[in-house]
Amino acid sequence: MEFQSQRPKTSAAAKVSKSLLLCLGWVVLAEQSVMAPAATTDSHPPGAPIQALPIHVNADMVLVGVTVVDSFGRIITGLKKNNFKVYDERVCQEIATFSAEDVPASVGIVFDSSASMTNTIERSKDAAYQFFKTSNPEDEFMLIDFNDSPHLLSGFTSQVEALEVVLPTLAARGRTALLDAIYLGLNEMKGARSNRKALVVISDGFDNRSRYTEKEVENAVKESDTQVYAIAILGPTMFRWFPGEKSGPAMLSRLANLSGGNMFPAANAAELPAIAQKISLALRNQYVIGYRPSNLVRDGRWRHINLELVGLQNPSNLRVYNRAGYYAPGQ
Repeated sequence: MEFQSQRPKTSAAAKVSKSLLLCLGWVVLAEQSVMAPAATTDSHPPGAPIQALPIHVNADMVLVGVTVVDSFGRIITGLKKNNFKVYDERVCQEIATFSAEDVPASVGIVFDSSASMTNTIERSKDAAYQFFKTSNPEDEFMLIDFNDSPHLLSGFTSQVEALEVVLPTLAARGRTALLDAIYLGLNEMKGARSNRKALVVISDGFDNRSRYTEKEVENAVKESDTQVYAIAILGPTMFRWFPGEKSGPAMLSRLANLSGGNMFPAANAAELPAIAQKISLALRNQYVIGYRPSNLVRDGRWRHINLELVGLQNPSNLRVYNRAGYYAPGQ
């Protein structure tokens, strides 16, 4: 076991064989229906019904992306298949596949450009630049910014230079439609070419404009195969002058944990680039565990996943991040 200090290189074999199997959270080898209706770049109109349609699958394999860190937040590499136990609804499962290789990823940057970001927006841009610098050359990126509503600034592209041109034009203004932006990002991820998918949200996290609720976005996270990582900027409350704000950092943490990602709090803007690099390392150093659920009942219900580390010294000093569960196949 060793601490990972830099991103591993992608092997040619990994690009061919692993890219067909790996994902960040859970994914099933199956035909699936569309997750939910697309949110427009200006959210859905007032009074319009929200339809969060569940994914229906026919599957015999669940893949779980797993990140392991120590008490200092350092990525742990070098673990083997026999260091993990997987539980599906508290029933231990037999691990069928195991891998730990870097493959190209599809990453959506969800960038807060609302007025509450006035004092931190330039450092937030630096965080996005840092993420681009530590990317795999074969990664693809999408860029969404949001204030009064979310805006898709760029669809998926491998030309990060195009995104680096757009970022300097963003200015802090308006209110904060955070949940609408995350929903739009999850919807756009359906067009990603990679099975390894992540949304990276850079925001102070306080929502005062969205039409989608936290519960609706939570359902969208459950139905998606995308991990959510968040950088929550804990700035002075004096700059949050709008009424009706929803507590954001805790909300971002719940959504990230549900997806198998993580939320990183930033006490000040100077920490943002280092946190972006930490997220990139977490994205690059995941174990992917596959198992065939022993419960073959096709009830379409949400099933919880838990992982346990075994055969290690002081496993209590390690923390495991993985997706909280998946929807079983329906009838």
